Amino acid sequence: MSVLAQTSPEKPSAMKAIHFPSLAVAAFAIAITTFVGCSETNDAISLADKADKAEGVSAPSIEETKAIAEEGFIYGLPIVMNYAVMNEYAVNQDSGQFKAPFNEILNEPRVFTYKDTAVITPNSDTPYSLAWLDLRAEPIVLSVPPVDKDRYFSVMLCDGNTYNYGYMGSRATGNEPGDYMVVGPDWKGEKPEGIKQVFTSTTPFSLAAYRTQLFNPDDMPNVIKVQDGYKVQPLSSYLKKPAPPGAPKIDFLPATTAGIKENFFQYLDAALEFVPPAEDSKEIRSKLASIGVGPGKTFDFKDLSLEHKAAVGIAMKEGDEKVSKWLADGTKKVNGWNIGSFFGDQEFFNGDWLMRAAAAKGGIYGNDAVEAAYPLTRVDEKGETLDGSKYNYTLTFPADGFPPVNAFWSVTMYDGKTQFLIKNPIDRYLINSPMVPNMKKNDDGSLTIYIQKDSPGDDKESNWLPAPDGPIYLAMRLYWPKTEEPSILPPGEGAWKPPVLVKAE
Repeated sequence: MSVLAQTSPEKPSAMKAIHFPSLAVAAFAIAITTFVGCSETNDAISLADKADKAEGVSAPSIEETKAIAEEGFIYGLPIVMNYAVMNEYAVNQDSGQFKAPFNEILNEPRVFTYKDTAVITPNSDTPYSLAWLDLRAEPIVLSVPPVDKDRYFSVMLCDGNTYNYGYMGSRATGNEPGDYMVVGPDWKGEKPEGIKQVFTSTTPFSLAAYRTQLFNPDDMPNVIKVQDGYKVQPLSSYLKKPAPPGAPKIDFLPATTAGIKENFFQYLDAALEFVPPAEDSKEIRSKLASIGVGPGKTFDFKDLSLEHKAAVGIAMKEGDEKVSKWLADGTKKVNGWNIGSFFGDQEFFNGDWLMRAAAAKGGIYGNDAVEAAYPLTRVDEKGETLDGSKYNYTLTFPADGFPPVNAFWSVTMYDGKTQFLIKNPIDRYLINSPMVPNMKKNDDGSLTIYIQKDSPGDDKESNWLPAPDGPIYLAMRLYWPKTEEPSILPPGEGAWKPPVLVKAE
């Protein structure tokens, strides 16, 4: 989602490579195969081993510990990432990233520019609003105002498992006003009068991420009016009844996105307190418990014995490599663009922890494909790396081949090294469909976008997407893609294909 800790094929901000605790991996790999037992220490794994033995259960061997830690890393990565973001955005007011307390909404009445460098691949299409929800004491009611039928907006609900479990907005519920209720996993009750729909989170804490379309810079006051109409309140306030007893105060284990690599399993211990086990996670949760990881436990890497450090360190490294490989291979290659979809609800993932981890690492809080599709590229029609310091390029949409969407589409330019927006003389970071009427068409009705670092000339400047003086990274965003042919759906398999980037002669 490009504005959260983002990380998204809309990549709000893709998670950077994880560097694991400094280990002599080769030597430790030998240790894994040669150590027969574990040192008698009181670290988390050794204590779990002792508990197993006391119950007459065989404790995991070093090899089994490594396998469990690797599987646990893959299972836990999205959970840990979400926990860290929640801490920075809704818990720690001194984090430097704090947005608002639980059950309050923060509106961001702006789009990102080259000055925004907190997250990579930032979305400059839709100003965001964010609300972290605490669903323990009572449900929370989200109210949306009437929105002009031509303006796209969406409210995505994402829980602590990083499941997108519900949507409100243009595609999902329409642009009419409405009140919607979000409930936690233990809630039981009837839908109150006036509530249009009830959405159930698998976890007691959840995120509501709002996207509101901006047509042009002068349109921002209209976006602000829409944002001002978004309302978040407890059910008791909505019903004008006395509030139930408040939920107990929680002393969250402090966590940061920067600290994930050094504190992964500690963070996972803390995060799993707020992720109830489900049928599809019972097996991995049981395995994690056998090595001392889970709710109420304290797993500290530095306290582990030498052989356990070896096992866990290598497991995390190899688990991360598997996630990266899935991310690289899990997309379709179409005309030089990578197109994929790996965001959805619990049923969508169906226990595929590797796909879920890849989705989070590629861009946590990304949209379901039916809400938005994201072709991404770094290469031209010959598969050569795009480089604005050496070449000019064109991207031409045929008259009958514009991206098939119900809402709008955009092509955004990023620096290929940093994935940040680039400073340019016309302050243009993207070309989108609302701009097309003011652009020049070719004689056959097609539209050519000029992708280069220098102006193509006054007669073509309306169609100019300024490029960096170096590597180029392009992201196409198709909001509310059409399902009838031609369509980009299923992602990368539909009849519509993004045009190739052509190197100018």
